[in-house]
Amino acid sequence: MHIKIDDLSSPAVIALLQEHLDDMYATSPAESVHALDLNELKKSNITFFSAWRDDTLLGCIAIKQLCPNHAEIKSMRTAKHARGSGVASRLLQHTIELAIDKAYLSLSLETGTQEYFYAARNLYLKFGFNICGPFADYQEDPHSTFMTLQLNTVA
Repeated sequence: MHIKIDDLSSPAVIALLQEHLDDMYATSPAESVHALDLNELKKSNITFFSAWRDDTLLGCIAIKQLCPNHAEIKSMRTAKHARGSGVASRLLQHTIELAIDKAYLSLSLETGTQEYFYAARNLYLKFGFNICGPFADYQEDPHSTFMTLQLNTVA
């Protein structure tokens, strides 16, 4: 698997992100969907990565700088054909390593509370993320689980 910084121009990446948004809106109330669209993912404070095997897209993840010492994981998604093959773990490890290299002190995320998000929550817990309260501009929401990883204890 090859993970690269992506410019969000590939039709495969665009389709995967649309699938991600469609699933988020099908699973959570609209006001509780915090997934970013293509234009939002192109902002200067976000680095977007895609994972490939040859010419086949396996998944994606983005890291959003919130402030000089805190970043957020966004748009983590594994292609349906690649689920269960370790893609999510590799993308998450890649992002944690990048966050450490950038000297962030913490890496946070928001995910859903529904059963649909169970595997994602378990993956984050396995990597050392802990449940926390809302961060950045988030508000308490019964449909959101907030998690954070203190990176100064990981390195």
